[in-house]
Amino acid sequence: MNYISKYQAEAKQFLKVCHKLATNMYVTGYGGNCAWRLEPDVVMITPTMMNKGDIQMEDLVFLNLKGDTIEGTRRPTGEKFMYLKFFQERPDIKSVLHCHAPNVGAFAIMEGENWLMKPFYPETTHEVGPVPVVPYAEPITQKLADEFSPFLQKYNSFLMENHGLVTMRPEGIDYTMMNVELLEMTAYSILQALSTGQKLKTLTVEAVRDLDNVMQKRSCPYFGAPGMYKSLVDIWFPK
Repeated sequence: MNYISKYQAEAKQFLKVCHKLATNMYVTGYGGNCAWRLEPDVVMITPTMMNKGDIQMEDLVFLNLKGDTIEGTRRPTGEKFMYLKFFQERPDIKSVLHCHAPNVGAFAIMEGENWLMKPFYPETTHEVGPVPVVPYAEPITQKLADEFSPFLQKYNSFLMENHGLVTMRPEGIDYTMMNVELLEMTAYSILQALSTGQKLKTLTVEAVRDLDNVMQKRSCPYFGAPGMYKSLVDIWFPK
């Protein structure tokens, strides 16, 4: 099977996201990676040791869920263990993106309260969801992948301690990229507000409950594994 031909449209979109990550400096050097599940056992993924701005069609790699390369001449990202875990344990997820967006990344090295677990803006509240901190572990290891276990069924975005962001969606990679951009601007606004020394104002429980109407109108899935939550209030204000 020639997957690069079969999924040429998706590959072009994938490359567009890779290049946009580099242009926006959400990734630098060889950092960051992304993956898109195209079939139940076929994943398109970025190669290792390449700047995302330089990746071309011939550099893309295709894996099965065992981690075997089924098409492509390059080695897949060293973070493949992380992606395999995501796709194996969250069959609803189609695309995943890991990057080092600078404002989001600031929260990965902050001690104290995790402000990304609070609802500030409607869009971030119903499109991205809370972003818990996943404990630090050595990159490109199974241990890092395993650190996601307590969080993976409950959330769709994750702040890797002293590392960066992972976010995932049940849609294509373009939707995942939009969530990264949305979260990055939210993080920037939070940092700007914190710099004033003033108290930050979150959405109320009632305001978050009202956003369930937006979820229904737009047929948006709730965060976490299917069936995990029935309301945004359950997600943002757990009892």
